[in-house]
Amino acid sequence: MDAVELARKLKEEATCSICLDYFTDPVMTSCGHNFCRECIQLSWEKAKGKKGRRRRKGAFSCPECRETSPHRNLRPNRLLTKVAEMARQHPGLQKRDLCSLHQEPLKLFCEEDQSPICVVCREAKEHRLHRALPLDEAVQGYKLKLEKDMEYLREEMSKTGKVQAKEEQILAEWQNKVRKRRERIVLEFEKVGLFLVEEERRLLRALKKEEEETATLLQENKVLLAQQGHSLEMLLLQLEDLSHCEPLQMLQNIKDPLSRMKNSLSVQYPEVVPPMVLRTVCRVPGEIEVLKGFQEDVVPDPNSAYPYLLLYESRQRRYLSSLPESSEFSNKDRFVAYPCVVGQKTFSSGRHYWEVGMNLTGDALWALGVCRDNVSRKDRVPKSPENGFWVVQLSKGKKFLCTTMATPTPVTLTEPPTHMGIFLDFEAGELSFYSVNDGSHLHTYSQAAFPGPLQPFFCLGAPKSGQMVISTVTVWVKG
Repeated sequence: MDAVELARKLKEEATCSICLDYFTDPVMTSCGHNFCRECIQLSWEKAKGKKGRRRRKGAFSCPECRETSPHRNLRPNRLLTKVAEMARQHPGLQKRDLCSLHQEPLKLFCEEDQSPICVVCREAKEHRLHRALPLDEAVQGYKLKLEKDMEYLREEMSKTGKVQAKEEQILAEWQNKVRKRRERIVLEFEKVGLFLVEEERRLLRALKKEEEETATLLQENKVLLAQQGHSLEMLLLQLEDLSHCEPLQMLQNIKDPLSRMKNSLSVQYPEVVPPMVLRTVCRVPGEIEVLKGFQEDVVPDPNSAYPYLLLYESRQRRYLSSLPESSEFSNKDRFVAYPCVVGQKTFSSGRHYWEVGMNLTGDALWALGVCRDNVSRKDRVPKSPENGFWVVQLSKGKKFLCTTMATPTPVTLTEPPTHMGIFLDFEAGELSFYSVNDGSHLHTYSQAAFPGPLQPFFCLGAPKSGQMVISTVTVWVKG
């Protein structure tokens, strides 16, 4: 008897015929058969309620041989308890080594179903036509296949490991580059920050020096005029004898009274100081480059253009506007009072920047900036914020005029810019103008909020006063 058959016999001897599992607390009946105590008791309990032939009181039949046995004659079988425990622990008798249908050892392998079967399964209908091999033979074949597969997987793992190591190296190098770039960005901004601080201090020092020099000159003129006024007053008092007059306002604040008086007074006036033009400009290095990040492609709207304002598109090589028919003069969107035009885009939020090139001739005023989308286009009105215009006006070599009530005195430039940058920060309520040529700040309108949507605004002077380049569109007044 081989080991498999011996193990099968051991399993049969250690198995309860009622529950078909290994004995648990086995007991022996008077007829010599063994059952689990719980199994035989449950079997006899069920038999109590069944109708049948008359039985003796307290006697029950054996499930194996049907011989009656008194209930009280159940004797524990300690030897069988040990045998059942041994069978449970025997590796050859584990449930996974037995057929779940026939409780027979799994000795064969069905190649079609790729699963182990027992000899009873081999003869069953579902496996009868399948090729079955002994487990040992099937295992050898699959071992060879598994060896090849494992060798392939080992090679692939090796390749994957190499690629992974390379990727980790690339990642480390990339992170190192990013770290260096991050450090460089921080250092460069610190450097620029220090440079901007130094430039700010330099500009403030220059402005302070200019302020002191001009203030000294003005103060000297003030003192000279005060002295001369005092001398004239004293002379006038002597001439008028007992005449009395109120002191001049400029003499009320003089702390150092003049002690000297010339015997003969010759009236002298200081040299006239020209209109105040600051030589120190507000110029932040790199500001124009930052503003270019908000640059818009602003294109003038031909439907809003003054009837004799010509718009030429350089890319398309054609005129966007021509002299309108008389019926077009009544177009509600067209400017008829001034040679003006607005951009096609309307801004009601965000930050926007655009640039305008100018080729001025003569002294005619030009205007640039923004206007409300509902400004009057038929009437001549001052171009001021009160009327919905936020603009600067230019005249070659003469004026740079900010038409605002807050700055009634025009700002004068020696050289008006030929390339203007305009920056609108709608939420901040600011509109700023810059000279793109040198990056200097020219003027800023600042208010709590704009009253509504805005459009870029462009206005030219008289015919033959020059040209204005807006994006790719050249604008001039027909002569």
